[in-house]
Amino acid sequence: MVKNQWNAALYEGKHAFVWQYGTDVLELLAPQPGEHILDLGCGTGQLTDAIAQSGAQVVGMDAAASMIEKASQNYPALQFAIADARHFEIDHPLDAVFSNATLHWILEPDAVIQSVYRSLKPGGRFVAEMGGKGNVDSVVQALYAALKALGYDNPAVRNPWYFPSVGEYTTRLEQGGFEVVYAVLFDRPVTLDETEGVANWLQMFASPLLAGLSAEQQHGVIRSVEDQLRPTRYQNNAWSIDYRRLRFVAIKRSIG
Repeated sequence: MVKNQWNAALYEGKHAFVWQYGTDVLELLAPQPGEHILDLGCGTGQLTDAIAQSGAQVVGMDAAASMIEKASQNYPALQFAIADARHFEIDHPLDAVFSNATLHWILEPDAVIQSVYRSLKPGGRFVAEMGGKGNVDSVVQALYAALKALGYDNPAVRNPWYFPSVGEYTTRLEQGGFEVVYAVLFDRPVTLDETEGVANWLQMFASPLLAGLSAEQQHGVIRSVEDQLRPTRYQNNAWSIDYRRLRFVAIKRSIG
């Protein structure tokens, strides 16, 4: 599988909505002074800083070195680390693991759940939001159609995203030793405030689906996606993307 190529500057400059929407999830986390919390998939660090402002002891972790470099520049007083969510290690048990817009990038969800479980104290909480079933489906289908036109018979094998239903992911959490106390799937259309919004979105988030194509082919795919989406997703000089989010709170069950 081709990994996404993260451009930290493009992420901050054109896609700040990713972390801005995550501020709602912080209310579910409700960090307390003195708690030890991991921000899993911290990106450029804005939500890590918000957790720190509560008085909690927080570490930001991300698999992308470019994101960690930018986060460290943004918030030099905070601790950040490069690590893989599927098999990270921590020095002492945590009160909570927080994650925003990260878990849908990992096609091995059970490995992540196991790592989070190991990192938490008994009674510790796992609070997260991720793409859920049907997320950006209009974009996905338009990409598939454009890639098929280039001769890719099964473009789904290039898809880097995991968008589960509530039932699927909560079952995984329960099988992994968690008690799910809250879970919801909801629509949250996102407006991209510029005429090149879809092109920028695809370059930021869909690089695995564009990997291996020539510059000319990539340009053609992007224009094809725009043409397919324009009748339904472009109004008043702005693009709208059909985001659907899965949000949950799960508690690590005590032994016995």
